[in-house]
Amino acid sequence: MIRKGLTTVANTVGKSLSLIKTGERRMREELVRSTDLMHIVLKKILVSDEIEALVERMPKKLGDHGYDPWGYHPDTAKLGLSVLKKIYDYYFRVETYGLENIPKTGSAFVIANHSGQLPLDGTLIGTAMATNPHGPRAPRVMIERFFPTVPFVYTFLTEVGAIIGDPINCIKMLENDEIIIVFPEGIRGSGKPYKLRYQLQYMGTGFVRIAIQTKSPIVPVGVVGCEETMPSMGSIDPLARLLSIPYVPIAPPFPLPAKVILNFGKPMYLDGDIDDENEMIKKVELVKDEINNLIQQGLQQRGKRFF
Repeated sequence: MIRKGLTTVANTVGKSLSLIKTGERRMREELVRSTDLMHIVLKKILVSDEIEALVERMPKKLGDHGYDPWGYHPDTAKLGLSVLKKIYDYYFRVETYGLENIPKTGSAFVIANHSGQLPLDGTLIGTAMATNPHGPRAPRVMIERFFPTVPFVYTFLTEVGAIIGDPINCIKMLENDEIIIVFPEGIRGSGKPYKLRYQLQYMGTGFVRIAIQTKSPIVPVGVVGCEETMPSMGSIDPLARLLSIPYVPIAPPFPLPAKVILNFGKPMYLDGDIDDENEMIKKVELVKDEINNLIQQGLQQRGKRFF
């Protein structure tokens, strides 16, 4: 009797688990269908023929399901670009110079100064690259490691081209002929106070070593205007530690509509012994000098047009 009862219980539990798995599978399928439907609706509302054509022209290697190995998906990229282009044109009124210097195909590093508390500079540079009349590129942006902890945001970021700033990821992407936006200053640049505006912070040698190793050109970029979008008086460090984020700036609660100017310099083709630290430091200084020159050029072009 006991054995029969245990068998009945086991069968009941097994059927229940089977029903739960079936329900979970159906929920996943419904979620995928809902997401696909949302993409279709948003695409019809937001994506213009111009954006559609630009993304289709981008040289891109995709898998059978439309994704690349790092999660990029052109449909999500079209939605993101449609929104960003409006912000780019009408809120920050971006002026861009030197777009012809961006390689139309093949691997490349786009190296820029970092500022503005939020990653606005990366999105604006990416928008300029994606809408480049000389040849649109699908920009990949190296982001900080805390982003995966933000629910939903990281999935969207990967589908529009972002990737964790990891050397192995970077090398593999360059070997796959990707073009990557990198801010070697990291949070030292983005989180600096307004009193240090347009002063380049420390840059490591990693990006120079990878550029030489993969034979990828470096396109320097000078960004002017993002410093004024969120001028910071400092950081509330105890709150930042509590929230496990790099900094909490004492700054306006939203980005100000400062005019932004982007200057893309001529590609730099570097070589040298990547194991020679002093030589690599000198190469970094060469890149910083080019970025500084482009920043000064942008400041002169902008004049007093803060807003």
